[in-house]
Amino acid sequence: MKTLDSIPTSKIQRASKLIQTGAKVGVNYVKFYGDKLINSEEEAKLRLDKSNAEDIYDGLKTMKGSALKVAQMLSMEKNILPRAYVEKFSLSQFSVPPLSPPLVVKSFRNYFGKHPNEIFDNFDLTSVNAASIGQVHRAEKNGQSLAVKIQYPGIAESISSDLALVKPVAIKMFNIRGKDSDKYFKEVEDKLTEETNYHLELSQSQEISRACEHIPNLKFPSYFEQYSSKRILTMSWMDGTHLSEYCRQEVPQDTANKLGQALWDFYMFQMHRLKKVHADPHPGNFLVDKEGNLIVIDFGCMKSIPNSFYTPYFELAKRENIENSKYFEEKLFELEILKTEDTTEEKRFFTKLFHEMLSLFTLPFQQETFDFSDGVFFGKIADLGAKYAKSTELKDMNGNRGSKHFIYINRTFFGLYNLMHDLKAKDVVMNRYTSGL
Repeated sequence: MKTLDSIPTSKIQRASKLIQTGAKVGVNYVKFYGDKLINSEEEAKLRLDKSNAEDIYDGLKTMKGSALKVAQMLSMEKNILPRAYVEKFSLSQFSVPPLSPPLVVKSFRNYFGKHPNEIFDNFDLTSVNAASIGQVHRAEKNGQSLAVKIQYPGIAESISSDLALVKPVAIKMFNIRGKDSDKYFKEVEDKLTEETNYHLELSQSQEISRACEHIPNLKFPSYFEQYSSKRILTMSWMDGTHLSEYCRQEVPQDTANKLGQALWDFYMFQMHRLKKVHADPHPGNFLVDKEGNLIVIDFGCMKSIPNSFYTPYFELAKRENIENSKYFEEKLFELEILKTEDTTEEKRFFTKLFHEMLSLFTLPFQQETFDFSDGVFFGKIADLGAKYAKSTELKDMNGNRGSKHFIYINRTFFGLYNLMHDLKAKDVVMNRYTSGL
């Protein structure tokens, strides 16, 4: 794969890159209008989506940082974006052009004042994995194999300007209106800023791995503070296969069940006992070793869950509360889904929407065990997403709904459900670590 000798870091450079990408998308639409005169509109739209996805991803992958991270987040929303976008954007999880060796050396000199070979006994200047915010190199020290994550230069400093550039697109895509919409963008900005702080990631990694080490079939790397800095993070090398690649193999059902249970327990323990959760459940953050253990390798994105949100959110996982119309409405107000200034029509529409969504999405919590290989269940989720994606009524409503905490908690559950379905895990015990449900 071709390496990068530089990354656009200034606001002007990054804006110019997006403008170039936008121009390519404009050309694709011109081609689409001609294409649909000759072929069916459905076929033309598929080709348009494929071309746009490729051009947008190609533009973002050279920018890296928060712009590419947003694409990564969207790739997890399989029921929002067309398939072409999901497939292309999912590459940002662990397959983008890496930094060239000279830039890697420059990063080490900036943060340690030394060449990496002066710090480690061996250091491979060619990365083994490159994603949206950083890339991983293999190293060795005192006979131990290490993974060294290096952050791309200028990424932390460009977060605010990047989000300002993608904000108009997000507002249109999710139909966000209203004077308080900035709270959502601030939540994303704060989390992305945290992800660029490797001192914070190191402490979070140690905290969560210690708290969750009792969970069966779950493993974590060890972390090395003496070889880490604000932009470089060193951990023990963990042998394994990325979860997405692993799921493409023929996995024995008992192994799939074991991995699914470990993954589910990991998330439920964090949610319900720690009230702080690993909020980036994409396949690039998990490995599977030869013994069938699940390995968690990235703790950059952690979300704390305040009780003011936790309580009403999980109260609505109970069937009796969903079916109690008065109580259901009270919780929707607590979660900021309904607002005092809503019209009668808005109140009716969003109450119905969330009743329909929660009745389906909380089904696993209402059972002792659940079969995540159930295609019917996931088909209904996809159908529901498609239904509201096409809803002209929803487009006329103010999409600025819900507490800011929904962004990362919903992202966590959508990502978790998708991983469990990819594993085809069955007979997963649901409420082992749940309290109050």
